[in-house]
Amino acid sequence: MVAGSCNSGNDAALNDPVLDEGKQLAQQHCVSCHLVPSPELLDKATWVRHVLPAMAPNLGLEVYPGGQYYSGTKAAISFNDWQKLIAYYETLAPATLKSVENTEPVVNDWAIFALEKPTRDTTQMAMTTLVTMDTIGHQLYSSDALRSDLTRWDKNLRPTPFKQLASAAVDATFFRDAKGKEQGLFTCLGTMRAADISKGKLITLDVTRKKITDSTTLATDLPRPLQSVSADFNKDGLTDWAVCGFGHLKGGLYWLKQQPDHQFTKLPIKEVAGASQATVGDFNADGWPDLMVLFAHADEGIWLFLNDQKGGFRERNVLRFPSVYGSTSFQLVDFNKDGRLDILYTCGDNSDFSKILKPYHGVYIYLNEGDFRYKQTYFYPINGCTKAIASDFDQDGDLDIATIAFFADFQRNAAEGCLYFEQQKPLQFRPHALPVSTYGRWICMDVNDVDQDGDADVVLGNFSKTFIIQEGLKPTWDTHLPLIVLKNKTR
Repeated sequence: MVAGSCNSGNDAALNDPVLDEGKQLAQQHCVSCHLVPSPELLDKATWVRHVLPAMAPNLGLEVYPGGQYYSGTKAAISFNDWQKLIAYYETLAPATLKSVENTEPVVNDWAIFALEKPTRDTTQMAMTTLVTMDTIGHQLYSSDALRSDLTRWDKNLRPTPFKQLASAAVDATFFRDAKGKEQGLFTCLGTMRAADISKGKLITLDVTRKKITDSTTLATDLPRPLQSVSADFNKDGLTDWAVCGFGHLKGGLYWLKQQPDHQFTKLPIKEVAGASQATVGDFNADGWPDLMVLFAHADEGIWLFLNDQKGGFRERNVLRFPSVYGSTSFQLVDFNKDGRLDILYTCGDNSDFSKILKPYHGVYIYLNEGDFRYKQTYFYPINGCTKAIASDFDQDGDLDIATIAFFADFQRNAAEGCLYFEQQKPLQFRPHALPVSTYGRWICMDVNDVDQDGDADVVLGNFSKTFIIQEGLKPTWDTHLPLIVLKNKTR
């Protein structure tokens, strides 16, 4: 399924030969890297001053200060043709993007939640990259970009330093080893910088201990990995891992194949930048584990990798999005109770070349129509939406949604930084703006039963500094509080 392709652009391009040629040139040259974006997706200034200059080097053009271009002998496009391509986008793009009005009024309240927060430590700046609930040992963990550490929190949200890391952790999985002992596998990013620096690691820790210094390294030299998921992909009785290496200009989805000596061999599944999130499942019901993966850089979309039972995967695209969407998360859940897994999807990354508020950012639901076909049936606009997690929070038998937005419109609508969508009728939701915008700027979220009372709680992680895209914006949120917990009061 394709969203926002160039074919939906303004047909006025067909009435002007120069613009029509510019459109054809865009389709010819842009498609080699990603879905061709429609001019209407960004405003004129963003196209001309930021996005097109950033794309020009990919076609072999040199960009000089002041926006001058030079097309050398090795360029894939001539200077004159490049000017026609620019004219296409500049002419047909709007002066400004129109905002989308929400049809469902927002309720400003705590809904079914109550706030719990740790004591502020004003000596520490909060740059949280991970909040995660250990569902086996029932412990809460966080990691921080400044300190590259792992912290454990008790039930009263008192912190204990747990492990110093080489770089911040961004993902965690908890499991029992062959001896039945609980372990935690932590994916460490390597660097926050948008650069091709492959210093990411996968490490396992014995999380049954109070504090540890030792760790086991499963893999090194990974390109800014964001998530790792486990499965026995080749059915040899040994647990393997699939790693999403987001990278920068280079990256990929990798299979860490466990050998009989318990060492791991890294095998590429798809080597392109932007691998962000993966889910394991037997999607074609053949008894072998497959992968569904979100790619969120350049050629954005969700791809299915079907296990070929021979040590490889067959690739199939199921959803594809324009390169300016900034895909951020997805979850497979059955919204309409038909036995098929639907897709909950968010987009809102706004840290690249088009740092403007976008009306298509938000949370989407795509219903599964069978044969790996998905139809959009719900959209709610949220500026800079970062993550959505569905769960039956109020325990009324249907799925609700919690969302966070790291690039929310903090100047005009900071409350959209954290929303709770209460499903009242099939695919009809009442949005609640939870009043937590003064406590942090939320970049990560986990949903689990923190207090073990039988309902789903929400943990939010505060990345309080940097990545400011709105001119003149100064933090109106707490810069010292690393996390908060929204305790569910349903039970």
